[in-house]
Amino acid sequence: MRLTSKGRYAVMAMADLALHGGVERAVPLQEVARRQEISLSYLEQLFARMRRAGLVAGVRGPGGGYRLARGADALTVAEIIAAVNEPIKATRCDSASSKSCLGRNGRCIAHGLWQEMGDRIHVFLGSVSLDDVLNNRFDGGAARVAAE
Repeated sequence: MRLTSKGRYAVMAMADLALHGGVERAVPLQEVARRQEISLSYLEQLFARMRRAGLVAGVRGPGGGYRLARGADALTVAEIIAAVNEPIKATRCDSASSKSCLGRNGRCIAHGLWQEMGDRIHVFLGSVSLDDVLNNRFDGGAARVAAE
């Protein structure tokens, strides 16, 4: 499974926004771009998508910028990644196609393994909130899976 810079940068920027503004204070994207060393124009594209998904709200005028639409404890990493159109999957298969990962009909021999792994990653990222990211709380889901 590969997570591209789009998903990584979206999570980093949202964590920055949660840390420096949250739902109360709007934070200019220029500040987020500077602190996270991400291109401002790239962040503008990501935040437009996250605004459409209802994860952030834009504030115009002096003191404007973006603020979280919900508390950091109510926004998950999976939501953020989905908002920027980053698929969370470990297979190369297109679920809308009858072709396999290799371009043939049917599925590859290890398809079930990769599908299950992708599903577990999705469940894990859906259980991690921005508040968890800020407080380095990630072990809950992994510890449960390891114990099974």
